[in-house]
Amino acid sequence: MTPDPRAAIAAEPMRPAQIAVVAVCIALNALDGFDVLAISFAAPGIAREWGVDKTMLGIVLSMELIGMAAGSVLLGNLADRIGRRPTILACLCVMAVGMFAASHATGVEMLSAIRLFTGLGIGGMLSATSAMVAEFSNSRRRGLNTVLNIAGYSTGAILGGLVASSLLAGNGDWRMVFLFGGMMTLVALPLAFFLLPESIESLLARRPENALAAINRTLARLRRGPIEALPPAEAERTRPSILALFSPGYRATTILLTVAYFAQITFFYYIQKWVPKIVVDMGFDAAQAGRVLVAANVGNLLGALAIGLATQRLPLRPLIGGAMLVGVIAIGIFGLGFRDLALLSLSVAVAAFFINAGVVGIYPLLARAYPAELRASGTGFVIGVGRGGSALGPLLAGTLFAGGHGLLTVSLVMGLGGIIAATAIALLKPVD
Repeated sequence: MTPDPRAAIAAEPMRPAQIAVVAVCIALNALDGFDVLAISFAAPGIAREWGVDKTMLGIVLSMELIGMAAGSVLLGNLADRIGRRPTILACLCVMAVGMFAASHATGVEMLSAIRLFTGLGIGGMLSATSAMVAEFSNSRRRGLNTVLNIAGYSTGAILGGLVASSLLAGNGDWRMVFLFGGMMTLVALPLAFFLLPESIESLLARRPENALAAINRTLARLRRGPIEALPPAEAERTRPSILALFSPGYRATTILLTVAYFAQITFFYYIQKWVPKIVVDMGFDAAQAGRVLVAANVGNLLGALAIGLATQRLPLRPLIGGAMLVGVIAIGIFGLGFRDLALLSLSVAVAAFFINAGVVGIYPLLARAYPAELRASGTGFVIGVGRGGSALGPLLAGTLFAGGHGLLTVSLVMGLGGIIAATAIALLKPVD
């Protein structure tokens, strides 16, 4: 009987090449984190230079999030059809073009269109790397690695935020933030090209004409012996499509995970997109506002790491739901609007810790909820439709602020997302 290489990868300790794949995917998500938040760091300068009001700024802040929604759904499905590796490389090219183009924008309409385009690559990247990490990890480390991959987003936001704050403190030109992001994306392209092989699970699920040779090339990179023939295909292989996610076996899971992600990401992006403007409106300068957003992303990173470690010992669903509910309390404390910069930074970091723990905890659920042939499609659909929440968050908060509501009221309204998300997770069929 032909041995199944997936069984060996799942059961045995991870080899250096597998660790390298996970590390590169984490780095690519770090790049995602900076690229998404580049507009947040640049927002005060854009508003000042172009005279943009809060309602219009909310629209600009949401554009790449709308692009991410489309990219996650469309390119996530593409990753199941043509493979993880080519999808990741294509997404990097889109991101590089978008970041350089944003640095040359001459008005709100042009910048909005560019950010919409950039979001396509960012959304597709998140879907493809999530599947790639799950498929190159062994069973013991899969949950932790999936969480660490998403935690790369916060790492990029922290490191990139420190650079962005320095750039803004230097000459105050918001365009430098996008130039920096474009250069880092170009650096990442050869890294991904040389270090990311195609996933064996993806090849076995798709079975292209050269599947055996491609699998053996990947096995050689993992320092494992070749196989002489493909393992038998499953009798009823699910064709990767959006409709398959709503077949009887997956319908309830898809709906509940989508509702949970939509609601929690609405909550999450309220902090990510509005903190710099909130802080500037309190009388602080753009560089100080950037540092408060960095504090929020330190909280994001620590929350992701904490829930990643906790998933090794505790059941996922109660852990995720609990983090979501504590985040609601924490955002209320942030809404008190401390005038001391240190207290403000601490309150937003604590809120971000629990809110992002709730977001990140959904990804291991996604990896377990769908088989290989639907993994990128399922992940892409849930986070893609959920990204509608990421676009809604800045828009809703901007409308509330423009209507004269205070920070506490806006924060509590946005916190309702955490309550809705925790309820959906509680209703989910156990997949831990």
